[in-house]
Amino acid sequence: MRMSAGELQAYLVKEFPQAFGPGRVHEVVRVDASGISLKLEAGEEHLRPGATVSGPAMMGLADIAAYAAILAAIGPVPLAVTTNFSINFLRKPAPGAIIADAGLLKLGQRLAVCEVALRAPRPEGGDPSATEGEEELYAHAVTTYSIPPRVI
Repeated sequence: MRMSAGELQAYLVKEFPQAFGPGRVHEVVRVDASGISLKLEAGEEHLRPGATVSGPAMMGLADIAAYAAILAAIGPVPLAVTTNFSINFLRKPAPGAIIADAGLLKLGQRLAVCEVALRAPRPEGGDPSATEGEEELYAHAVTTYSIPPRVI
């Protein structure tokens, strides 16, 4: 792992102040060997008619979570870019916290493939290995990123 949760949060605040800066709604909550977790506090600006979080808001969260998982593994690479993105919406989330758990399926020299699960937060003190019925999965995404050549 190249970047800790604190380092990743600091990098994202610097590069994406509109999303991660003071008073903003995104936060890095976990970085470990299995991947990363980001939190979005979905508020009024993220809603569509019917008071559910919009698809574009969830897609944005999934995309930045994939980017963050890649950076956590290889370090800050500003020009890593999305080349493919696929998402399945499974449930309509209400306003509030949404967690994006992202993990790398493949990390190569030029491409990275990442899987992202968007879900409700686990209850305080809840089992971190929660299974069926214990958490709501809102969406599932798979992304591919192009990694620029690195100068060594």
